[in-house]
Amino acid sequence: MSETYLEPAEWYATLPSVFTSACLLLTDTEDRVLLVKPNYRPGWSFPGGITEAGEAPHDCAMREVAEELGVSARAGDLLVVHWSPPSEERPRSMINFLFDGGVLNDPARIRLQAEELDDAAFLPWDTAATLLPAHTAARLSAARLARRDRRPVYLPDTPG
Repeated sequence: MSETYLEPAEWYATLPSVFTSACLLLTDTEDRVLLVKPNYRPGWSFPGGITEAGEAPHDCAMREVAEELGVSARAGDLLVVHWSPPSEERPRSMINFLFDGGVLNDPARIRLQAEELDDAAFLPWDTAATLLPAHTAARLSAARLARRDRRPVYLPDTPG
């Protein structure tokens, strides 16, 4: 064997790592987008969160929606994969998976997890885009396109 061969554990330890999150795009019967208002950071977001160790992104999205909103929703088609470079606050790249959660026919079932959320609202697409942080808002228009065309969108942020 070559002198540069590394055992798998050593080789994997040399690779960069990323943070991973997953969300669901949920709409109501009037085609309004569901956003949530976390109480631990400014701004609104899609329902979802950070994946746990060994958790698949689609499972994360469904778990987070169940925990945050008290509703069971299936992670359907993958709509957007959004890669973001490290930033001043985040030392690693972030990859977000946005899945189609479909239509929530009975919004009255929503029960907010008070430990994490202050509010949730179904909003017109254009209003929702104004409430999301700019870098997250790009996912919304990409998701709408992906839903329409029935194919996922890869959305890379440009570093710097």
